[in-house]
Amino acid sequence: MTILDRLSRRRQPRNSTREQTIRHAEIRRLAIALRENTPALKTNSAQLREIVDDLMPGLTARRSFGPVTAAQAIVSFSRTGRCRSDAAFAALAGTSPLETSSGRTIRHRLNRGGDRALNSAIHTVALVRMRSCPTTRAYVTRRTAEGKTSREIHRRLKHYIARELYRALTAAPALATTTTPTP
Repeated sequence: MTILDRLSRRRQPRNSTREQTIRHAEIRRLAIALRENTPALKTNSAQLREIVDDLMPGLTARRSFGPVTAAQAIVSFSRTGRCRSDAAFAALAGTSPLETSSGRTIRHRLNRGGDRALNSAIHTVALVRMRSCPTTRAYVTRRTAEGKTSREIHRRLKHYIARELYRALTAAPALATTTTPTP
């Protein structure tokens, strides 16, 4: 029996307060809704994966790119020619470094502008890679040993992912357009 089944079948205690009754009813309602919608979500994810694989073959096969993050990258990129370089794409994604130096301290931070949904997708990819990719974990360990902060490491990782994503998206023939869109 799954957790959702147990939550949906759980009985309410006898001498429960009004708050406990409401909380119990809401937990039960949410568990039932999640259990009923899981097949639809799996179908939706499979359909989204097919669309993404048609537009950009191999993107979901890359480490940490699921159908949702890949779809967001494709939507934000929109077409070949929108961004003239990987630096422009990094600015669009909000992962380009901006200097925040003061005095003798030289530091950088991420650009807060750009497409926030794309930035969120890249952030998700970075977190998953930091958790599960051996190469990325070795990079984080190496940079931490060099004295870099976790914010600096995360910033550089997001910028690297944006460059990698730009190269993959510009190589996709399905995203190329033959005409220039009118403004």
